Amino acid sequence: MIPINSKLPGTANTIFSVMTKLAEEHQAINLSQGFPDFDTDPKLIAMVADYMHKGFNQYAPMTGIPALRSLITAKTNKLYGSDYDAENEVTVTAGGTQALFTAIATCINPGDEVIIFEPAYDSYAAAIRMHGGLVKTYEMIPSDYGIDWDIVKRLFSANTKMIILNSPNNPTGSVLSDTDMQCLIKLTKGTDVLILSDEVYEHIVYDGLKHLSIASYPELKERSFIVGSFGKVLHATGWKAGYCLGPENLMKEFRKVHQFSIFSVHTPVQYAIAEYLQDESKYLGLADFFQEKRDYFRSMLGQTRFNLLPCKGSYFQCVTFDHLSEETDVALATRLVKDFGVASVPVSAFFTRNTDHHALRFCFAKKKETLEQAVEKLMQF
Repeated sequence: MIPINSKLPGTANTIFSVMTKLAEEHQAINLSQGFPDFDTDPKLIAMVADYMHKGFNQYAPMTGIPALRSLITAKTNKLYGSDYDAENEVTVTAGGTQALFTAIATCINPGDEVIIFEPAYDSYAAAIRMHGGLVKTYEMIPSDYGIDWDIVKRLFSANTKMIILNSPNNPTGSVLSDTDMQCLIKLTKGTDVLILSDEVYEHIVYDGLKHLSIASYPELKERSFIVGSFGKVLHATGWKAGYCLGPENLMKEFRKVHQFSIFSVHTPVQYAIAEYLQDESKYLGLADFFQEKRDYFRSMLGQTRFNLLPCKGSYFQCVTFDHLSEETDVALATRLVKDFGVASVPVSAFFTRNTDHHALRFCFAKKKETLEQAVEKLMQF
């Protein structure tokens, strides 16, 4: 066997793949992986097919079709009072994860330090390490998963290159406040530190709260990449369509990497999305759509023995169980699949040190009957 020097030694399949496979093996209800079990709008599917039949089947422009780039910047500028330019400051990507990876690949060199806030989406740390960067973690704790910015300041060094943020947060459902943003402005002022802001759940915020985008803060916008996802907006995660926004000087470098990895994104899907999202209600109505699911799921889950943590955004609900069992979260998540037929994700998987707060994450982007069946099984725990 020819040896290979692994860039990610000790890394196996992601927890999402592991739990989904386990759910399939035991025919369990899968509330682990973050995708809906209901389909996207049939009208949108018909639009994609129509563009295919019309012959839009060849390479799209590397940066994305003009109509979609114009829609992205117009939407962002209107919602957040920004001024992104469609020609030079946005690139359509093959999903949010590719945009995140490309931004990290663009900026991180061996020895650069990147601050991330955990629990965090597992692709952040992996991409940083693949490019020789060093991960510096701030560990948030339940129940509110807040940030002490004085402690974050102590993580800074002469080698700090980037901060990665995620609001609304996966897996915790927490959101950043204006106070957080003001602290971030103060912390980065006078530095060359970049920000990578993962805002894929921007339209899924609850209880009248407003998503605070980096795009709304000029002092932060000038140093930031912002990542969005059409998969989350359109209930079509398998289409792998997203985008990255950034000031022209940053986007110029981003596109250099993008063109040699993905180059371009599925052409008919881009045209269909650009047409479909002319109706603003398709994304502005998401908060109400998912809040109904969140409230229903929480009302049922509250009848179980789990403790519910706050969920201010995203479509994930976390619970704790330390009052019920001394098991690790991985052990309990596995037992829930095998013995009770419900798959979740152990939140320790979102920490590089596998920190265990005895918490599990459930995805409630599911049909009503799916959630009912899952909670009925969890009631037996």
